Amino acid sequence: MSSQKETIRRKTVPQLAARKGGEPIVSLTSYHAHTAAIVDKYADFILVGDSLGMVMHGMESTVGVPLDLMIMHGKAVVRGTRSAVIVVDMPFGTYEESPAMAFRNAAKIMKETQCQAVKLEGGARMAETIRYLVERGIPVMAHVGLTPQSVNTMGGFKVQGRDEAAWQVHINDAKAVADAGAFAVVVEGVVEDLADKITAAVDIPTIGIGASVNCDGQILVLEDMLGLNPWTPKFVKVYGQLGPMIEDSVKRYAEDVKSRAFPTEDEVYR
Repeated sequence: MSSQKETIRRKTVPQLAARKGGEPIVSLTSYHAHTAAIVDKYADFILVGDSLGMVMHGMESTVGVPLDLMIMHGKAVVRGTRSAVIVVDMPFGTYEESPAMAFRNAAKIMKETQCQAVKLEGGARMAETIRYLVERGIPVMAHVGLTPQSVNTMGGFKVQGRDEAAWQVHINDAKAVADAGAFAVVVEGVVEDLADKITAAVDIPTIGIGASVNCDGQILVLEDMLGLNPWTPKFVKVYGQLGPMIEDSVKRYAEDVKSRAFPTEDEVYR
């Protein structure tokens, strides 16, 4: 007797692109199948961000994240979801050298994870690469403003646009990636007025993180908004306090084990 495979009906990249100026786009990061299954019920797209290097693997920045790690977590998120568009970050060193290199690695990500798009950092300097990928069938989400993979040249995770004289550079970056064919652009860590100008300047959705409520969508790192990290940036609204809840649960478990209160009759087999 043959079994019919479950039909998965995901949102599509063109549907997200069409949301410019419309209903705000909801997004969060996720790195595991079980959390992705929860986020999938509410998010339009899920980003498998290279932030997983810091959030899950204790790295000081995202620079050290390897491609295979992104693919492993991307597979997990795709397996755990049915509705959201899945976007996977291209890690540092996998796309900057040349458009051809970027295509090989982007194709590898999409083939092995079955995600719907990739994301890469950089504005005008990456426009040629974005165009090259899009022309070859790879949807690209761009990322401008504070670009974490450039932390060493930026001198840290610094808010961009404090000096109004630099605004045009960021606006030009957003225009360049839009003109190159990116279907959306993450705008990270910029002052509010600059984020508003970027949103008005491009005809693709802007996804804000530490930017402006007027962006076409918003994204946060899931662990940040759930209160799992001991420190969160100013732009994060903490919607849960899972860190203290987990610690309390572990503490009570340890106490029960030491006092032989666990396992009880209910947790053993007869």
